[in-house]
Amino acid sequence: MTAQQVALLVDNHRAFLRFLERRLGDRAAAEDVLQDAFARNLERIEALPEEAVVPWFYRVLKNAVIDRVRRAQASDRALAALAHELTADTPPEAWQREICACVSRLAGALKPEYAEALQAIDVDGLAVKTFAADRGLSANAAGVRVFRARQALRQRVVESCGTCADHGCVDCSCGQPRKIATV
Repeated sequence: MTAQQVALLVDNHRAFLRFLERRLGDRAAAEDVLQDAFARNLERIEALPEEAVVPWFYRVLKNAVIDRVRRAQASDRALAALAHELTADTPPEAWQREICACVSRLAGALKPEYAEALQAIDVDGLAVKTFAADRGLSANAAGVRVFRARQALRQRVVESCGTCADHGCVDCSCGQPRKIATV
């Protein structure tokens, strides 16, 4: 790359920036695109005659703008699709009504105080402090009870469902598990 070619690019820096800013509508984005174009294309300038450097760089910038807009549109489409998927899916209340039958059955096989704690806190959404006050427990004792209940339930799910419990039960049709003993 000759000093003349570099001088041409430096002399046109402001014009390049205005060109990009008009197309992108954002000065910061224009500066990012310009800097990236300089960094990626400086080695390619060597093969160009001096009179072709500026028009060629405008083509590079035009293509960079097109690529940036396409990526932004693709990102917008992906976000819109995700938003549509999330709003079209079953609402959370329906998910709560359709709790996996085997997990509910396994929770029922726990110690009564564990099953009661899981039902009140995890299913019904009761606060741990409220649960503790209703049962005459300290908040710490109620927290420990819920923790142990979750551990016991997790262990029962692993024993019953095996490896599908490690990967997340998507389809609760793993058949009749072994007989579960009360913990």
